[in-house]
Amino acid sequence: MLRSMYSGVSGMRGFQTKLDVIGNNISNVNTVGFKAGRVMFKDILSQTVSGVTAPEEGAVGGVNAKQIGLGVAIAAIDTVHTPGSAMTTNVATDLRIDGDGFFAVTASPDQEVPYLTRAGNFTLDANRQLVTGDGYFVNTVGGGLITLGEEVTAFSIAQDGTIIAVNADGTSEPTDFQVGVVRVVNPNGLEKIGGNMYRVTPNASPDGVEVVAANDAEAGTGAIVSGQLEMSNVDLTSEFTEMIIAQRGFQANSRIITTSDEVLQEVVNLKR
Repeated sequence: MLRSMYSGVSGMRGFQTKLDVIGNNISNVNTVGFKAGRVMFKDILSQTVSGVTAPEEGAVGGVNAKQIGLGVAIAAIDTVHTPGSAMTTNVATDLRIDGDGFFAVTASPDQEVPYLTRAGNFTLDANRQLVTGDGYFVNTVGGGLITLGEEVTAFSIAQDGTIIAVNADGTSEPTDFQVGVVRVVNPNGLEKIGGNMYRVTPNASPDGVEVVAANDAEAGTGAIVSGQLEMSNVDLTSEFTEMIIAQRGFQANSRIITTSDEVLQEVVNLKR
């Protein structure tokens, strides 16, 4: 009786967490570079009423154990790193990674370990530095900053991240700047810190990270596409379906608590 009540409580808590994650996914359906989350459940350790009896050939048959489950727990809250749809903007500083990898950004030139992001809505500030919307510096291959000279009147960005400048005399030539990307071993191990950014953790890349060139088959990095942005990978159809499942699961577990309470009340009434 009390076991079923506590099992219902654990189920309600689990589905409440699932609804929280679904709500965050739906609220970020139009967030550039956002990756949806999902909740995975696992059962709690079962209580063994009676153990296993081994069979004896020709004498006694085997008997299975009798176990009662004690509820559910959260196994993991994963970040689904599937690519989002591409939105064409035709803005030269809007970048999308077609494949694996993250853009590396830093809050200051002295920051050793960069933050990672898939949101490529970059701009040039008043000092002609390539920065994010929040003012973080976009890193080059090797970890430097990108600052275009006054003689550069226009530019384009190649698939490997190289910035090709158009000078005042109309000539074009590659610059020394190359937008770098970072590939991590386990993207699910990255820590979300807000602002479309991730922090590198030991479970994401135990040996640290290195800002390398894009469109590199040896490094496994994807190509950079200029003039496009990667949108959120949230699928509203799936999210609303999971919301219905979570809602019904929450209701079913609340009914378990109500029923257990009614049975417990009948036990109490036996005294009368």
